[in-house]
Amino acid sequence: MSGHPLAEAAAAAVTEVGALLRTWRADPDALGGAWEGSQFKARADVMAHRALSERLSAVDRDVPVVSEEDPASLVRERPPRYWLIDPIDGTASYAHGFPGYVTQAALVVDGRPEAAAVFAPETATLYTAVRGRGAHRDGRRLASGGQAPPGTGVLTDNTPEPRGIARRVYDRFGYRGYLESGSIALKLCRIAERSAHLFVKDVPVRDWDVAAPALVLEETGGRVTLLDGSGFAYRGSYEHTGLVGAADPVTGLAVARWLTS
Repeated sequence: MSGHPLAEAAAAAVTEVGALLRTWRADPDALGGAWEGSQFKARADVMAHRALSERLSAVDRDVPVVSEEDPASLVRERPPRYWLIDPIDGTASYAHGFPGYVTQAALVVDGRPEAAAVFAPETATLYTAVRGRGAHRDGRRLASGGQAPPGTGVLTDNTPEPRGIARRVYDRFGYRGYLESGSIALKLCRIAERSAHLFVKDVPVRDWDVAAPALVLEETGGRVTLLDGSGFAYRGSYEHTGLVGAADPVTGLAVARWLTS
């Protein structure tokens, strides 16, 4: 990965924190926590926040870190240039022994991700991207382009079979392929590598869930939008209701139009 002075720093940071997360998994205290609404919060979330923030801050003290685990960073006006991190995306998977979690960071500049790194510790898989310079998996460039009309390819979600809105889309557009995957970021990266082609969710999602994997996907020709087909602006509120991630932007728009019709 090249082309941005902070890109390699992000990749190194998430890889190191991912190794720590695997180690902490053997500690019952790190796995303990509580449900906050629909999200499980483990002590490891705070530990990973500290570890990732410290590494990124050490690279450039002038670039602040905005994190789900630092409420004070979320109430301030967004800086023109900042790290947006999700120390553990998929905390419930992490705490309950499943592999579908990642740690991730995106450098956001003037309201759009410029560099990103997503690391899946259980498979030691690193996804990276720099805007305008492509996306990579473990250092190998991911192919871009390719059409995937509605109904073709593989739909992905985090249940054993399509449920809820995923089932509606699966049936309406005639999908036959399905892939169970883990966290939001991991599903979007699966689409970037084309082991899946569409992901639809109608639950609350936050910018820190999306920024890093969205850049990975977009650098392969795909797109992530809100349910109405509009893009993530990375301004104002951090929370939104749902998303559509597609390998083929035309398909993503068709699905969004159907959902909002």
